[in-house]
Amino acid sequence: MPSTLPGPIQDALALAHPSWKPHLLEGLHGVAAANPGYLDALALDHYLPTGQRLFAAFGLPLPDVRYVLVGEGPYPRAESATGVCFMDGAVGTLWSETGLSKPVNRATSLRNFIKMLLVADGQLAAGDTGGAALAPVAAKARVDGSIQTLAQLQQNLTRHGFLLLNAALVFRPHVPPAIEARAWLPFLQTVLAGLADSGAGAGAGVKLVLWGKIAEQLKKLPQCAALEQVVSEHPYNLSFITHAGMQELFGPMRLLRVT
Repeated sequence: MPSTLPGPIQDALALAHPSWKPHLLEGLHGVAAANPGYLDALALDHYLPTGQRLFAAFGLPLPDVRYVLVGEGPYPRAESATGVCFMDGAVGTLWSETGLSKPVNRATSLRNFIKMLLVADGQLAAGDTGGAALAPVAAKARVDGSIQTLAQLQQNLTRHGFLLLNAALVFRPHVPPAIEARAWLPFLQTVLAGLADSGAGAGAGVKLVLWGKIAEQLKKLPQCAALEQVVSEHPYNLSFITHAGMQELFGPMRLLRVT
């Protein structure tokens, strides 16, 4: 195990909750051992997210985790990549006069996730989620106690204990996401082992929510054996909107309501 990690990578740990830091350090050393030079090269490269947000998802204390949601990788836009799975930093307001706001519509995964929530809540019909159907829903949402911003959606997910991760913690345009995710696999193994060792694992009923084929590779890890797993296509697919398993999981949480 190497004695040191690149300074910029270590500095990014500042945004993680202290309960996670021993596990994150162990995971980073695992990445370095499995792929020598990867972290050194990454520290010298341009990658997303910027602003020391590499481990921003770990702001949720380890004992509070009830769900581990794993997506593919950061949004490929500097203003959008936040270090938190599918939380697009370019999105403020969720609604517009005609439906979802323009920034939401641009963030395909987020747009389809919100539509899935609306279908699960009975506000949209599964076969009719376009602009005409969304307009009256949005008009109602702007005045009826629904959340108004993406920050509020993230707060609701955090309140339910969601650790919002990506299989690849970084995006670089010259590295395929699957290759990037492979490099981070030892890190994710350590994160999942940390949940189990903390007592948060099977005993507390932590669920692993996997979105897309890259995230689905985690099913093969022995650290996942004790975790209940819920798997779906990635939310950038339109079929995600009508995924029965996702509606069953998220519907009762009423994430679009102010709490």
